[in-house]
Amino acid sequence: MLGDRDREGLVPKDMKPLGVICALPEELEHLDAALDIDATTERAGYQFRQGHLDGCPVVLVEGGIGKVGGALVATLLLERFDCRGLLLSGVAGGLDPDLGIGDVVIAERLIQHDYGAMVEGRLKPYRPGVPPLGEWRDRLGYEMNAGLRAAVAGALDGFTLPSLSAAATGGAPRVPRLRFGTVLTGDQFINCEATRRRLFESFAAQAVEMEGGAVAQVAERYGAPCVIFRSLSDLAGADSHLDFAAFLAATAEGAARVLRRVIPAL
Repeated sequence: MLGDRDREGLVPKDMKPLGVICALPEELEHLDAALDIDATTERAGYQFRQGHLDGCPVVLVEGGIGKVGGALVATLLLERFDCRGLLLSGVAGGLDPDLGIGDVVIAERLIQHDYGAMVEGRLKPYRPGVPPLGEWRDRLGYEMNAGLRAAVAGALDGFTLPSLSAAATGGAPRVPRLRFGTVLTGDQFINCEATRRRLFESFAAQAVEMEGGAVAQVAERYGAPCVIFRSLSDLAGADSHLDFAAFLAATAEGAARVLRRVIPAL
């Protein structure tokens, strides 16, 4: 995701801010509460909060749901605010049956699962921007640079999230796990067990959401680093609409905590 600007994966420390994106107000509030705001700027109807998060210069914005909103605010952060990298914090649906409510996935690979060609009643995925015809001609997803991954992993060494209560998990209390993995992006809320199984079997992905792949696509074009943090609010099955509403607030906090742990290392 870093492109050609920095092949080692680490951005030199300077005064340029990091752009921080959340889709929903429930995701934003955990970071906004810790932000020392210097200024607020409106662009294209979005409120960009400029300030410092744990001493690091950032621009924080609520981008709304879906790939278009994610791509739009990502572009504005890089173009208008000269951000040196992009971070996204929020919730996602779990695909991997080994994971549970509250676990946090850091995307080492992002795939837009809804871009491609319909062939014999099924979607054949392609990398966005590649003509969806014939055989695949490029890698499918957006990969995290090895140096950036090492920096994130180093920042999280020894870090543990607080235990989630039974009320917050819908089951027994548990300590959320951290995992690097594949995150899928598409313009649908997955509320279907058959679709959840198909996505997991097709991509071996850990989570599915609606913005990260588009943010990564923009970041790659600008040669900017990009890290996506997703806490599982639901398991993308028949009850996901109920779980999402019940567990959104508690699980969104987990992704925000992980982002705050990592941000000084970027």
